[in-house]
Amino acid sequence: MPVTITVNGVKQSCEAPPEMPLLWALRDVLGLTGTKYGCGVGLCGACTVHVDGVAARACLMPLSAVGEKSVTTIEGLSPAGAHPVQQAWQLEDVAQCGYCQPGQIMTAAALLAKNPKPSDEEIAAALSGNLCRCGTYQRICAAVRRAAALRKGSKPA
Repeated sequence: MPVTITVNGVKQSCEAPPEMPLLWALRDVLGLTGTKYGCGVGLCGACTVHVDGVAARACLMPLSAVGEKSVTTIEGLSPAGAHPVQQAWQLEDVAQCGYCQPGQIMTAAALLAKNPKPSDEEIAAALSGNLCRCGTYQRICAAVRRAAALRKGSKPA
């Protein structure tokens, strides 16, 4: 039986069982491969998406839990790359291998939507569940600070 979910602003019929994790529905059924599989148990953050604007681990959420909520993936954050977090990521040259970056970006965007001017401690706490095997954490934090400044239209400190 198809499940209808709203992804990136579009209602879509998803031919998948309701217990299927959102991650696999996004990647394998809907073809949105920007959301990555990392650990499958919600510990690495690679699969982070927004569900009604809140960062959520898609590997842990069954389709049945999505219901009427709106899902935003990295593809829907800003297809043109114009979101301040995406811009800051490029300006700070954050990505190395890039695998964790969609989850990092989605977590950072959710943080800034909730807290437009986070402290370094708040940034570290928000991103602590997102693992980067390349160790670009300093550039990630710098990019979040820059994105906060870009959102306000000012220059980062």
